[in-house]
Amino acid sequence: MPDSHAKRRDRLAAHLAATEYDAALITRLVNVHYLTGLKSSNAALLVTPDGTATLATDGRYATAAAADAPDVELVVARGVAVELAKRAVSGGPAQLAVEAHDMTLELSTTVQTELDQAAPGSRMVPLGHQVEELRAIKDDAEVDALRTACHISGTALEALLDGPLLGRSEKAIARDLEWRMFEAGADGVAFETIVAAGPNSAVPHHRPTDRVVERGDFLKIDFGAAYRGYHADCTRTGVVGAAPADWQREIYEIVATAQRAGTEAVVAGGDCLGVDTAARTVIDDAGYKEQFGHGTGHGVGLEVHEAPTLGYSATGTLADRMTVTVEPGIYLPGRGGVRIEDTLVVRGADGPELLTPPTKDLLVLDA
Repeated sequence: MPDSHAKRRDRLAAHLAATEYDAALITRLVNVHYLTGLKSSNAALLVTPDGTATLATDGRYATAAAADAPDVELVVARGVAVELAKRAVSGGPAQLAVEAHDMTLELSTTVQTELDQAAPGSRMVPLGHQVEELRAIKDDAEVDALRTACHISGTALEALLDGPLLGRSEKAIARDLEWRMFEAGADGVAFETIVAAGPNSAVPHHRPTDRVVERGDFLKIDFGAAYRGYHADCTRTGVVGAAPADWQREIYEIVATAQRAGTEAVVAGGDCLGVDTAARTVIDDAGYKEQFGHGTGHGVGLEVHEAPTLGYSATGTLADRMTVTVEPGIYLPGRGGVRIEDTLVVRGADGPELLTPPTKDLLVLDA
């Protein structure tokens, strides 16, 4: 997608042009990927206000860089950040904007030393999370990749739930689901799959164990496929092999209502905090305030957790084509818990586009 990457770099260049910065040095690898298409373990990108871009990587990725980013100048070097910093001041002293949240103290010291030697008077200034802010609003190609990742995820879950669950371990179910995502076309898994049965479902980020699923257990599954670098994120909770108990129905319906309220607040121009408030108020009013301890949602894309944040301390405003999750929950230690999560695309004032297709009804899963 060279054209898409060029447009992204143009947006960054426009930001630089509105500042006094002479160039931006991008060292966060996911941001280099976003701006060039190159995914590697050693790369950096230099962007100037006029839109000129220089990509540096080492010999292991030179061929991939030439193919993925044919429209940018390529420099092959091991010390990518230092090499690009020297180029940034080749014409004299400059203000170099850097991703201070990514650079280690050791690297920033090394870069500043090189700047001092190459062009005394040069200095580093913080770029801030500018690229992450650009990434928050997705282009059509990104939404298509996310839509495919979510479709793959839903297909895999539906196939899993058609099979036996009773007596299988959490680990076995997790591996089965991950394999089904690969069979459905995933490039990878978005994150370590959460399968939590019975009392373990009360642990928000439980890691699968050898515990086997028993009749009447809540079964909470938080999962997602990765496709072309983009990540799905979905959670569904059901009851295995028996009619839900009254307490299970109660907390499930409360979470479902909260999730609908949060989803309805996902509108362009709406406050990010408003999504959390809408969902959290339902749970608080039902008497389970202390049993919902995490944020209601987050952005999702090249990273599973990215801007914007939809938590109880969230700031900012939702914009068209942001992709976010809405995932309230109630967790009762020693008993069980419920989380319902969707990935959504902000689509104007009429409500979001739902990307995660599996039903959110309280399912009684066949044993």
